[in-house]
Amino acid sequence: MNKTEPRTLPGFMELMPNEQILFNQMKEKIEKIYKNFGFLPLDTPILELSEVLLAKAGGETEKQIYRFEKGDTDISMRFDLTVPLAKYVAKNYGNLSFPFRRYQIGKVYRGERAQKGRFREFYQCDIDIIGDGELSIINDAELPSVIYNVFKELGFDDFTICINNRKILNGLFESLEQKENATEILRIIDKIEKIGKKAVIEELEKNQVSKESINKIMNFIEIEGTTDEKIQKLQELNIKNETFQLGLNELIKVIKYVRTFGIPEENFKVDLTIARGLDYYTGTVYETFLNQYREIGSICSGGRYENLAEFYTDKKLPGVGISIGLTRLFYKLNEMNLIKTNKKSVAEVLIVPMIEDLTMPITIANDLRQQGINTEIFLNDKKLKVKMKYADKLEIPFVIVVGEDEINSGIVKVKDMITGNEKECQIQNIVHLIRLIEKS
Repeated sequence: MNKTEPRTLPGFMELMPNEQILFNQMKEKIEKIYKNFGFLPLDTPILELSEVLLAKAGGETEKQIYRFEKGDTDISMRFDLTVPLAKYVAKNYGNLSFPFRRYQIGKVYRGERAQKGRFREFYQCDIDIIGDGELSIINDAELPSVIYNVFKELGFDDFTICINNRKILNGLFESLEQKENATEILRIIDKIEKIGKKAVIEELEKNQVSKESINKIMNFIEIEGTTDEKIQKLQELNIKNETFQLGLNELIKVIKYVRTFGIPEENFKVDLTIARGLDYYTGTVYETFLNQYREIGSICSGGRYENLAEFYTDKKLPGVGISIGLTRLFYKLNEMNLIKTNKKSVAEVLIVPMIEDLTMPITIANDLRQQGINTEIFLNDKKLKVKMKYADKLEIPFVIVVGEDEINSGIVKVKDMITGNEKECQIQNIVHLIRLIEKS
């Protein structure tokens, strides 16, 4: 019989067990912080009716959708977690408590060209706060606190949360009579980190923006100084535009409460180049960078939007949210050796039976598991040397051999596989001994 070559589709990540353990640890740490801030869990379907999922889609997004028919049903796979959230809130509006704070960690699918570090299937870790009719700007200041705590929990210290407000940029464009070009100008400015100042100027010129306006735009986004100095310079521009002033006032309030939430000054800043190209961001926007590894790009981004579910309901549902692309982040950090996949097993203890009747080894394993110790039993009939090699290869911290002598005496030896030391204890005291060894 011809064998089929085992292959994985390009753009889909499969990990070795040691890598998957680390990936899961990162995911669990992010979820822990999300829950710590009171966000509620949500898990929307991967498959949605195409007419629902694509109500807002268009352009490149629609081209990347995985779409198919099953019977007479037109189905699409979710391409982000925001559109399913919008559907969910509109559908369940009468049963939700507002502000509705939800987190969702799940896979999304985009049929884009597969390339290194870019995936067609990937995890997003999202939080959003949705208001009913209105949502206080102070919510915009809480999300940087979540970002800060997430990346501290993941073991990072040297990172910066960049904050801006799109109303400031839009107001600037209105004052320069460039309102009609605002969206395109924002998209161009958003690329300044990737393509540089010269290329941004060239793209602006191609879009019929005058040299005088380009100079004012570039001078604006190049405002330097501390957070407070930048805000002062924005005030000193004396731009008499309502949108600009509203955005500036929002930014001032957000910065005030970012500090109240306890984020150190070195971990956030006002960055007037942060525009966020997506059309639905209307106010505060965020990008987060590892300072020594800016080439990775933003590791967490998001912002404020005025009406989450406008394509599904007449209810006005403003919100603010952030997203971490976990699959890409993990890939990049692992590739650059910034994280270590040094755990090969989730078991803390391996029970090694040396008798035919496995009643006692299974009983010991059950007791350890009930007391919170991840325990594996080597159930195959192999020599002791093979069993110990198995434990060593998977770097299981502790091994307990159970034979006739151990059963008769009620005393076992707990072997520390790191040091090679063995300590005796009564069977009922195994957990206590393991915890003592771990602390020492």
